[in-house]
Amino acid sequence: MKTEEFSQRLLQSRVFDTYVAAVFFATVIFFVLNASFYTPIEMIFGIVFITVFFKGLANLMISMTISLFNLSNEQDKLDFEKSSTKLESLINDLAIQEASTQSHKTINNS
Repeated sequence: MKTEEFSQRLLQSRVFDTYVAAVFFATVIFFVLNASFYTPIEMIFGIVFITVFFKGLANLMISMTISLFNLSNEQDKLDFEKSSTKLESLINDLAIQEASTQSHKTINNS
């Protein structure tokens, strides 16, 4: 459940799409600046293949990030929240018992 939420947020953040777009534009700039060394067909194929390669690399990074996602921090967080809620309820119960004891003392002293 937590892994799916994490992976959905990761995909919706569009970080890796921005990475691929930056690589595309860097490749275009590279080929424009070095246009005297490459033919137009070489430029087109170079841009396409380099962009496809980096898109695959981005997908590999996404899959590695998702597979290496550690749930122990989330489990510790849930355990802490559960313990703190339990502790707060015990403190509230103690305060209620103390208040009732004080009210009984006040009633008996009157």
